[in-house]
Amino acid sequence: MTAPNRNTLWAEAFVDELARGGVSAVCITPGSRSTPLTVAFDRHEDVHVFSHLDERSSAFFALGRARRTGDVTPLVCTSGTAAANFHPTVIEASQARVPLLLLTADRPPELRDSGANQTIDQEKLFGSAVRWYRDVAEPEADDRKLRSLRTTAARALAKATTAPAGPVHLNVPFRKPLEPTPVDGDVPPELPNLAGHGRDDDAPFVRTTAGAPEVGDDDLRKLAGALDVDRGLVVAGPADAPGVDGESIAALAHATGFPVLADPLSGLRFGGHVRTTPVVGGYDGFLDSRLTDDWPDPEVVLRFGASPTSKPLRKYLARTGARQFVVDPAAGWREAEFAATDLVVADPATLAWRLAQVLGRGSGSDSWKSRWLDADEAHFDEFAESPSFCEGRLLAAVVEDAPDPATVFVSNSMPVRDLDRFGAPSTKSLTVLGNRGASGIDGIVSTALGAASATTDPLTLVTGDLAYYHDMNGLLALGRCDVDATIVVVNNDGGGIFHMLPIADFEPPFTEQFVTPHGLDFAPTEDLYDLSFARVPGSEFRDAYAEAVGSEGTQVIEVETDAEANHRVRERLKERVIDRLGEE
Repeated sequence: MTAPNRNTLWAEAFVDELARGGVSAVCITPGSRSTPLTVAFDRHEDVHVFSHLDERSSAFFALGRARRTGDVTPLVCTSGTAAANFHPTVIEASQARVPLLLLTADRPPELRDSGANQTIDQEKLFGSAVRWYRDVAEPEADDRKLRSLRTTAARALAKATTAPAGPVHLNVPFRKPLEPTPVDGDVPPELPNLAGHGRDDDAPFVRTTAGAPEVGDDDLRKLAGALDVDRGLVVAGPADAPGVDGESIAALAHATGFPVLADPLSGLRFGGHVRTTPVVGGYDGFLDSRLTDDWPDPEVVLRFGASPTSKPLRKYLARTGARQFVVDPAAGWREAEFAATDLVVADPATLAWRLAQVLGRGSGSDSWKSRWLDADEAHFDEFAESPSFCEGRLLAAVVEDAPDPATVFVSNSMPVRDLDRFGAPSTKSLTVLGNRGASGIDGIVSTALGAASATTDPLTLVTGDLAYYHDMNGLLALGRCDVDATIVVVNNDGGGIFHMLPIADFEPPFTEQFVTPHGLDFAPTEDLYDLSFARVPGSEFRDAYAEAVGSEGTQVIEVETDAEANHRVRERLKERVIDRLGEE
């Protein structure tokens, strides 16, 4: 490997090692101090560069791509506050266990704490939110240091993807010259082949073999014995990237006879396995103590993934006297009700397959399973029969009318809750994603477009008006990164979710300080970002959506709604479902 100066050599060796480790894409924002990394990525033929102008949007774009694939998409930025703009994404990636690699360029050590322009303290900038941090050594054309650099690159990828997956931060200092200009004597005529060119056959400098945790045979039999009961539940919360194998959970459901309560972000509510698996999706609309107090409690609950989106489901599980097993491959605690009795450290898919083999055939009560499936049917029947419009109808229509296969990304606040309550299980191949790690509304557009960049499946994003406003910068990726989407904007003019909280009864300050109506007209985004924009009433949404998903380019469909009326409809629907089930 030859290079005009040590910075170029250093960056080229580092990028080469990342590519050997499987990195195929990178998100870069412009800046001077990061020039060596930017040039090295741009020149590497095996790495696709996604160029962004805004660090926050860039970071969320990388998050979406990594969430869709489970693979690392590095981020590059210059020094100073540019790096601080990564922080919201770092928090989401940490909480949601999404692999990221943050490459923040920095001034050399002698300029730190000196008042030098665009210099901040970047060491451990993201605190405990990263899985690993290194202040990378200064560039030098030295055999041992180049081997150390390649080792650091390989270790960073391993740390980002090993359970629990998450963000890794490498702070990379550079002295001038930053450009690939020749510097006499900076790089010796020859470097040892290993340091300069890496290992033979494009192999990574360090291979990390990370095995999946498994329980021993004795513990497996004990767990299987605990599941050998009449009344049990499999509860699947939002899945870690890139998701869980649906067939393994289907085999477990068949072996136990238990219904599967599948969060829309679990990867289990939609797909071919639904054809033969008792998947329940409407629990958020019928789990109420007025009904379930008359039901027998489950004897055992087996939980996978993160904490469920549904508050009624979480509260129901906390009320029961069931033995609850939380399965987590990283031994994490993701059960905020503190009702779980057992933590099982194991890979979910492997454990499900092994349990299915030990159990052999379903022992669960048919009447217990039917109770859940009948309640689910009653919920969706009442929803279908109701003439009233609510925002949930938009989410239900997206699930029913989206292409097959497709990626569907849902924003936080009401869209994900409406999908949870009204998105009926189906055999469609839908990859449904959302940012539920920290559940913020920042970066939603960028995350969705990042997910779209990683697949040929068409993307539908359903977002609220505030989330759309928060990340309109992210729409620039449509043209710069060559991605398309159908974007559904549910516009209830402010923070509609606050109508669900007790503060809604206090006026003032409810409207001005919580709902905060903005009155923004989003139609100008059509010309600004070269997309198609249409505002339609709820009654015409399905036709507009069908036309949009069949059209070229990006289509934005805005539906104006009334937040308070929407919540009243949701409440009335739940009352009718509970009354209907109480009469049976």
